[in-house]
Amino acid sequence: MASKHHSEGVSSESPDGKKKKIVRVWVDGCYDMVHFGHANSLRQAKAMGDYLMVGVHSDEEVTRHKGPPVMEEAERYKMVRAIKWVDEVIEDAPYITTLETLDKYNADFCAHGDDITCDENGLDTYRIVKGAGRYKEFPRTAGVSTTDLVGRMLLMTKTHHTHGDDENGLQSEVGNFQSGVAAGGVPKSPYTGVCQFLPTTQKIIQFSEGRLPKPGEKIVYCAGAFDLFHVGYVDFLEKVSKLGEFVIVGLHTDQVVNRYKGGNYPIMNLHERVLSVLACRYVAEVVIGAPYKIDASLLDHFKVDIVCHGTTSIMADVDGADPYEEPKKRGIFKIVRSGNDLTTAKIVQRIIKHRLEFEERNKKKEAKELRVIEALERRRSQSVEDA
Repeated sequence: MASKHHSEGVSSESPDGKKKKIVRVWVDGCYDMVHFGHANSLRQAKAMGDYLMVGVHSDEEVTRHKGPPVMEEAERYKMVRAIKWVDEVIEDAPYITTLETLDKYNADFCAHGDDITCDENGLDTYRIVKGAGRYKEFPRTAGVSTTDLVGRMLLMTKTHHTHGDDENGLQSEVGNFQSGVAAGGVPKSPYTGVCQFLPTTQKIIQFSEGRLPKPGEKIVYCAGAFDLFHVGYVDFLEKVSKLGEFVIVGLHTDQVVNRYKGGNYPIMNLHERVLSVLACRYVAEVVIGAPYKIDASLLDHFKVDIVCHGTTSIMADVDGADPYEEPKKRGIFKIVRSGNDLTTAKIVQRIIKHRLEFEERNKKKEAKELRVIEALERRRSQSVEDA
């Protein structure tokens, strides 16, 4: 079948006045429980071209090749659309990427991270486009995966937002993973399991819009945990963005979130939550470690016009005061109804309800990855011997 993608790309005008072909990039995936690792992969893929198309697999495809997803397909489609580097979402994309799919959407090439993705038979899902030379790779974001997040909820521990005496325990766990061996000496896949996320200023810069409010733009502020950034938050922030042109999200520290959420919350630590929120197309700026009480100094510093909160209950500050007292006094406080009742707690309940299914899914995924890794190692060894 003749490829048409090279001749049908839309052109744009370059700074020197010459016509420049728009490079169309294709990526695909499950995008289950979308996190900053997914967002970073899409950021890197977009940087490889001009127009980013994201194929998202249906529930049926994900279940057949990988196991049951945590989030339903409609939720996953909406989450990917909310990531600011995405230009187009293709629903019900095939799990195995073919040349026909790339040609259908006039994609120049397919991009993916440097981790391993296998189909139901344990074969590389990108083998066809790799063989045709229409595949490019970028580094996988270390320190987070959907499998890891599911594991955090199943373990119900606080080591993912370590502070104080827990630090040594986490370092031990991370050390086991980085050595490639789990407890009991069992080999582990480097793509499935717990790994430490190391936040850097460079990563924040890459995710940040880096712009200031323009004169006349209405500034809207909202604060919270925004833990396991999900479609409920997307619907809320989309409604918030209609109230002004510059949305600032204040993210509370792990300790503050744990005070009003309890249990093992937040599931994601502050640095992880910062990147997840920054990736949302409705957010212009994030306040890292925002104060729980919204006082006059915060409102004046950011020149806030409107302060929003969702329909969830508001816990009093440590001194018993209403954290929204000042914006209410100024008449700028507004309750925003997202129209979506999904919460982080409900996602945790989904995981716990289907605990055995997810544990089995993770075991199968890791086993397939290990088989591929072993096969690659054998091939490399053979090549060395032949040389």
